Amino acid sequence: MSRKTDTFASILLAWFDRHGRHDLPWQHPRTPYRVWLSEIMLQQTQVKTAIPYFLRFVDTFPDLPTLAQATLDEVLAQWSGLGYYARARNLHATAKRCVQHHSGDLPCDIDALCALPGIGRSTAGAILAQAWNRRFPILDGNVKRLLTRYHGVAGWPGTPSVEKRLWQLAERHLPQQRLADYTQAQMDFGATQCNRAHPACISCPLNRQCAAWRDGRVGELPTSKAGKTLPEHDAIVLLIEDGRGRVLLQRRPAAGVWASLWSLPQAMDASEARHWFAKHMRGDYERALPLPELRHVFSHFRLKMQPLHWPRLALRQRLRDNDDLRWIGQDEFQSLGIPAPIRKLLESRSLRRCMQA
Repeated sequence: MSRKTDTFASILLAWFDRHGRHDLPWQHPRTPYRVWLSEIMLQQTQVKTAIPYFLRFVDTFPDLPTLAQATLDEVLAQWSGLGYYARARNLHATAKRCVQHHSGDLPCDIDALCALPGIGRSTAGAILAQAWNRRFPILDGNVKRLLTRYHGVAGWPGTPSVEKRLWQLAERHLPQQRLADYTQAQMDFGATQCNRAHPACISCPLNRQCAAWRDGRVGELPTSKAGKTLPEHDAIVLLIEDGRGRVLLQRRPAAGVWASLWSLPQAMDASEARHWFAKHMRGDYERALPLPELRHVFSHFRLKMQPLHWPRLALRQRLRDNDDLRWIGQDEFQSLGIPAPIRKLLESRSLRRCMQA
């Protein structure tokens, strides 16, 4: 094994001892449940954003059996605003499966972990290393960036051949001890020292062995995925108030965008919106007041929403709560999982003033 490989882990651990994050809430105590929850939250989310959600989540669901016993609505309510809601649904499904098949605990076997919803090879490795100090590599975005620069690996990391090479390198660098610290060190180093936009190469303790620094290719690595223009979709959302100032929410389908969350009824165009209103409301569609447009960017498209507001609508026929439609007062918004842009609209000052008038 080369000196370059020998020193990589020891340098990272020495850096971590001086500059790493040692006071993250999931580190104290560092239980399998808390490690798992943090790893799921940190997918697509920065540490500083995840921390308050983590603290509220473990306060509500302190252990895996408690999470398994909760309803999906209760779980989504605690996740609301964090985005990428499939993560919350997978957490809930995994908790239930662990109660059914693993005596209420996470399994400490790589194959059993990877068989659970929402847990891939890297997340499983992070859980095993941090919760049980097992010798498994990780390959999240920070580690991919670190390894591609250090070894000068070209090509988009999502390409199977490049990813295979990076897994080999990640496994080669594993130390024999301090696996939990080493796993955290890689994530911290990639997030701070070897970050995407402004890497601190001059002060980097790895720069003498770093191929990208040596060859002047830091800005080129990791290789970006070929870009494409995101399509834009239009929608109309119906903000309907009853005489008591409650808002009508509709549960989203179990698959697709905002799956299983409670949102405003949505239509593709004015004709569909009018048809939905006529079918469910039996009120005066023409009383609708247009509100400012909402825009939201998903990973694969942009959504432009036109809200139409019916304040204190006089209903000729009462729509009763059911599994898909529910009248919700302002004091109940926090109890449901609601998409962030819709929650922002519902909680906006101007709308509250209108609803209270």
